[in-house]
Amino acid sequence: MSGTSGRPTFFKDAPLIKRMLIMLAAVGILFGGIFAYHAYRAHMQRKSMASFRPPPVAVSAVKARYLTWQPQIKAVASLRAVRGVDVTSEISGLVQQIYFSSGQAGRKNQVLVQLDAGPDLALLHSLEAAAQLAGTVYERDKKQFFAAQAVSKATLDADAADLKSKRAQAAQQRAIVREKTIRAPFAGQLGISTVNPGQYINPGDKIVTLQSLDLLYADFYLPQQDFSSIRIGQKVVAHADAYPGRKFNGVITSVNPQVDPSTRNVEVEATFRNPEHRLLPGMYVTVDIMAGAPRRYLTLPQTAVAYNPYGETVFVIEKGKGPHGKPMLAARQAFVTTDGTRGDQVAIVSGIREGETIVTSGQLKLRNGSEVIINNSIQPSNNPAPHPKDR
Repeated sequence: MSGTSGRPTFFKDAPLIKRMLIMLAAVGILFGGIFAYHAYRAHMQRKSMASFRPPPVAVSAVKARYLTWQPQIKAVASLRAVRGVDVTSEISGLVQQIYFSSGQAGRKNQVLVQLDAGPDLALLHSLEAAAQLAGTVYERDKKQFFAAQAVSKATLDADAADLKSKRAQAAQQRAIVREKTIRAPFAGQLGISTVNPGQYINPGDKIVTLQSLDLLYADFYLPQQDFSSIRIGQKVVAHADAYPGRKFNGVITSVNPQVDPSTRNVEVEATFRNPEHRLLPGMYVTVDIMAGAPRRYLTLPQTAVAYNPYGETVFVIEKGKGPHGKPMLAARQAFVTTDGTRGDQVAIVSGIREGETIVTSGQLKLRNGSEVIINNSIQPSNNPAPHPKDR
């Protein structure tokens, strides 16, 4: 084909094709540059991330070591006196005299309160006189019956019955007079008086409390699964909030032979000597029962163990190498098996070895391989028998 000029069309369109090729080449170079730039940027980012390491995490740590544990059962007990009563009156009456002071030590059979017994004494004397007369009549009739048969056997029997009745009435009245004098049933510490002279009291009204403080009972309950771990004569140590850090030693003296069907607990009674009268009835104490032979456990502070649904874990600190072979300390997570606690400590059965360094605080920032530095300026509590303090 040829145009009007006689030249082929191909030669006429050559400049246009050349321009299109140049544009395509330019576009290819532009996109290639963009792709190359992004590839270079991604490469540099990967290189930068590979060379970046987070700063080391500051943690506290201890070495796992074996300690001897005395298996114990803990419970909260209530104290009561071996002998303790609220002194009351058996009969009503008017308080005539009080023979004690609040808080003093009372002796056995000491007179505490005297009630007005005037009318009762007069009646007693009348009944004693009647009983004496009945005795005289009986003796006279008995002599006449055996000597001359002057009285019948029925009369003598009636005289004997009358004598017994009169004596019984006199004895009853004598007991009433005796009850007007209220005495201490045993030696002990007297409390605060609740009566005054001239006050009328009724049967059962409290006069004063009397507690023997030399021996105290501690009553507490244990779950039935602990029943096999206790026995009569077993040692018990009590701790009272009133005396922080002080121990009171006692022994188990009684175990209830019946388990409470509503709670499945068994009641236990321990006895404590209290010569200094520091403990008082009504106090509550925490008791530790020594159950079984001592055992040795790998021991850590409880803060070192993380309790999770999938198990308990700790972080072990090991020596490693950082960039360029530089020595560093790294954390490794390890699963452990625990076997009870005492105070701030936890027993470890498996998962770590003696002498390994274990993180005790700062675990929230750690993961496997994290670089750490140890700072033990502040350590979590690791007391086997801590006592709270009021600040």
